[in-house]
Amino acid sequence: MPKILFADPALWPDYSTALPQALAEAGIPADLVLEAAPETVDYIVYAPSAPLQDFTPYTRTKAVLSLWAGVERIVGNATLTQPLCRMVDPALTEGMVEWVTGHALRHHLGMDRHIFNPDHLWQPKPPPLARERPVTILGLGELGTACARALAALNFPVTGWSRSPKSIPGIRCLSGSDGLRTALSGAQIIVTLLPRTPGTENTLNAETLALPARGAIVLNPGRGALIDDDALLAALDSGQIGHATLDVFRVEPLPKDHPFWVHPRVTVTPHIAADTRAASASRVISENIRRAEVGEPLLHRVDRALGY
Repeated sequence: MPKILFADPALWPDYSTALPQALAEAGIPADLVLEAAPETVDYIVYAPSAPLQDFTPYTRTKAVLSLWAGVERIVGNATLTQPLCRMVDPALTEGMVEWVTGHALRHHLGMDRHIFNPDHLWQPKPPPLARERPVTILGLGELGTACARALAALNFPVTGWSRSPKSIPGIRCLSGSDGLRTALSGAQIIVTLLPRTPGTENTLNAETLALPARGAIVLNPGRGALIDDDALLAALDSGQIGHATLDVFRVEPLPKDHPFWVHPRVTVTPHIAADTRAASASRVISENIRRAEVGEPLLHRVDRALGY
């Protein structure tokens, strides 16, 4: 019977029912605990915010199974030599698609000027059709690909960019530094869904923010560090960027005195674009434990060299 350490007590109330149920449904007779002698632990269910930071004593552990999609806060931990798997949760993906699609349509349809119309202005000007509004998605992992497909299904012409080449039916896929410039040039809506790595920090900066169509919209539900804050504020002030809807930030909660809160062309949402849901995440964790127990490859294993 494998011993599973749930290593983040703060999250346990969310998983205390869901995880045992998922393990039972997967046919795994497990010993699920909140504390254990390290040398007895077979699997660690983990969040980077957990107190556990030294993995050295966990000599028997077959896998560390993260509850977070992002692993930038753990992947560089030198004591972590066990296989690490990130969370790819179907419900998390659904939430991200809904957030991105909703905010893309909000800006595409110009909904704000009708919702906030204190002067009762009658402005019968329709928006362009979706097929006339080019969208660029930076990052073509699980989340970026799902969002690209959803927007393409609404007839937006979607270009996706990734660091390495990808091929997705119906999506124009580009890669590399030259591909980034091409992907951003003329874009009217930009969605940032890259992982945070040294190579992706400040992907949107003064130079790259000058490439989209004037008045373009930026949606960032990925990572705060993907955007140079000062460069974005300058682009907003100049009108080069028409609006930025931001869900993630370099410091969270976003400090109350941060200029994003009061800028008229910024919408702040409090890191709600995609959240891990206990019920579906527990099924992902259980499937990986089942796989490890029968010698099958782990799902969503992190490549330490790439950082995701």
